[in-house]
Amino acid sequence: MNKQLTSQKNTDATQLALKKTLDIICGKWRLYIIYQLGTEARRYGELRRMIPEVSEKVLIQELKALVNLGVIEKKSYNEVPPRVEYSLTVKGNKVLPTLLKLTSIGETFLEP
Repeated sequence: MNKQLTSQKNTDATQLALKKTLDIICGKWRLYIIYQLGTEARRYGELRRMIPEVSEKVLIQELKALVNLGVIEKKSYNEVPPRVEYSLTVKGNKVLPTLLKLTSIGETFLEP
């Protein structure tokens, strides 16, 4: 068994932190959204084109959930036509390095 896991105390704080992490990464499309926002703010239409497999309804739900979790922020501009952009928060940017590591693991499994 992993020494890091066995040495870590199973405290309420640890359990709470794990639950919060799972809240952030659970959801089929959340990590895709975080990844796409990793370099710059994006509008809804851009995200929709970048992740064409997700339905409009689900993308809207996931964006709202990530905003509520404090991972991304939604900025509305007072323009005609209305413009809204999504970007990672400071907390959301902390997810990105781990996501990139996970991506490299996936690349390893793509190799023949």
